[in-house]
Amino acid sequence: MVFEERNAWTGLVVSVIAMTVYVLVLLQLAGGGPLTEVDWLPVMLWTIGLSVAVTIVITIGWGIAVGMKDREGASRSDIRDRDISRMGGRVEHAFLVIAGLGVIALCAMGADLFWIAHTMFAGFAISAVIGGIARVIAYRRGLL
Repeated sequence: MVFEERNAWTGLVVSVIAMTVYVLVLLQLAGGGPLTEVDWLPVMLWTIGLSVAVTIVITIGWGIAVGMKDREGASRSDIRDRDISRMGGRVEHAFLVIAGLGVIALCAMGADLFWIAHTMFAGFAISAVIGGIARVIAYRRGLL
């Protein structure tokens, strides 16, 4: 598995776990009450910060482990990696645009800040997961 593919897998797995944990913690804090009453901002910021930190630590650890076996191949990338990265980025950007449009619509309707923030947060999470899936599929099946 090449360096960029390992990074794609890491980002994908961490994103799915982080979002699952975030939703479970948010639901637990709500305790059956309205979600808009939950103090969600600290949980969201911790989720973002920890998922970034965990991704970095796993990427470094995995790189070190692979580097011990194959020093040359541990961080090598080629044109295929760049093409897959670009394709994944385009997929991610599409979902971020959709989330941004949703945020604008919610702002225009005067929605609660909870829903506006979570629409954008979900857009980032979905874009990371879908972009990661697109990258992994491209590595496994190739670019069409």
